[in-house]
Amino acid sequence: MTRTKNRPRRGVLVLAAALLLPLAACSADEIVEVTDPDIINPEDVGSPAGAEAVRVGTLSRFMGATTGDNGASAGETLFMYGGLLADEWQTGDSFIQRVETDQRTVSESNTLIRGGYQFAHRARVSAQQAIALLAEFAPGTPSHQVAEMYFVQAYIENLLAESFCSGVPFSSYLAGEEVLGTPLTSTQSYQLALAHADSGLAIVTGTSAAANRVRNALRVVRGRILLNLNRPADAATAVADVPAGFSYVNQHSQTTRDVTMWAMNNSARRYTVAQSEGGNGLPFHNSGDPRLPICTPRPTISQACKDAGVTSGVVFNNGSPTALFVQLKWPTRDANVSVADATEARLIEAEALLRAGDAPGALAKLNALRTGVAGLAPLADAGSEAARVDQLFRERAFWMFGTGHRLGDLRRLIRQYGRNQAQLFPVGTFAEGGNYGTDVNLQIPQAERNNPNFNGCLDRNA
Repeated sequence: MTRTKNRPRRGVLVLAAALLLPLAACSADEIVEVTDPDIINPEDVGSPAGAEAVRVGTLSRFMGATTGDNGASAGETLFMYGGLLADEWQTGDSFIQRVETDQRTVSESNTLIRGGYQFAHRARVSAQQAIALLAEFAPGTPSHQVAEMYFVQAYIENLLAESFCSGVPFSSYLAGEEVLGTPLTSTQSYQLALAHADSGLAIVTGTSAAANRVRNALRVVRGRILLNLNRPADAATAVADVPAGFSYVNQHSQTTRDVTMWAMNNSARRYTVAQSEGGNGLPFHNSGDPRLPICTPRPTISQACKDAGVTSGVVFNNGSPTALFVQLKWPTRDANVSVADATEARLIEAEALLRAGDAPGALAKLNALRTGVAGLAPLADAGSEAARVDQLFRERAFWMFGTGHRLGDLRRLIRQYGRNQAQLFPVGTFAEGGNYGTDVNLQIPQAERNNPNFNGCLDRNA
């Protein structure tokens, strides 16, 4: 799939400028010596303007690591791969890298996952660099802008720990010096993320809309990390002050990055919304749930599908037995995508109440979120502890579909609630042939073995 962006025709502009120069004023060598504006050298960031450029670039890299489409050859983000390994998406592709991920038999040599892994680390390291540069060259930078760099670090570190096996190394590159990381256990990775969330919250001052946006984003990611650390009461405290209506969104445009969920499902048709995948998966595409509107472009492409960018009624691999189902949660290529919001905060509070034995309080939280949403009736008490947990995680799955939460949730169900992978992940016969495997996380890519401190996953457990 090729998507064209609006970029200046640099070669034409350079040639036109050269023709305007007096021939006697320069040599032939000087004419062809052109500064490439796309290349930023290390010495160019040693200024207030350079530090600001790194800060802004970090936010772009964060988008590319989470919700932004990076082009077919670069691979998708961890949002997509986590959902593919879990039960949100099924592959409609012929690429073995996506097929093996969907089949839960992920190899270390998976080049597409390597792309998502690298994008995530680039965003994290860029945030680290921005903090140091802003401190040195732009100490007057508003505190919330620096704190947002800590948010990027915390969010990405947590996402890497949720997505990959235990043993992710976190390397750094500061002041021209590379420091290769050593493998951290998943718990250590979450603790690292928590420390960065705390650092961000410690420096936010003021009550402007911009400051509050970053403060609340840090509160939500902190609550998410604390859930992963099995500290539900602390997680609820972390998000208690997140106000209704809050949302930290990535804003997309046709001249930057398309929404990756739209690009890979609606446009390229390499992914399809899953339906009770492998017996255990949730019924995402035929549930009729208003939180996840769907269109089905067969036998004819409906107007709703056309409006959402669908041009064919079949998946990319025409020989695949998988049917195409299209999400309408993000119906356009430039839709905003929320990555941390008040809904997640309330879901964290509901889980903490349930863990504390307050089933009525947890149910009230879930129903408060449903109030006013057309097509969502109030939930009734599920009747047993296990059924209440199922109900809670189903609510999380539909509220936060496609936003990088599902794989981490399934792994938490194993670690903290005593479930096993055969009860949660897709199992049995795989649609593309063979059977599902038993992977519950992504393998750290082979490219990381260039780091002499790394020798593969510490373990593949949840």
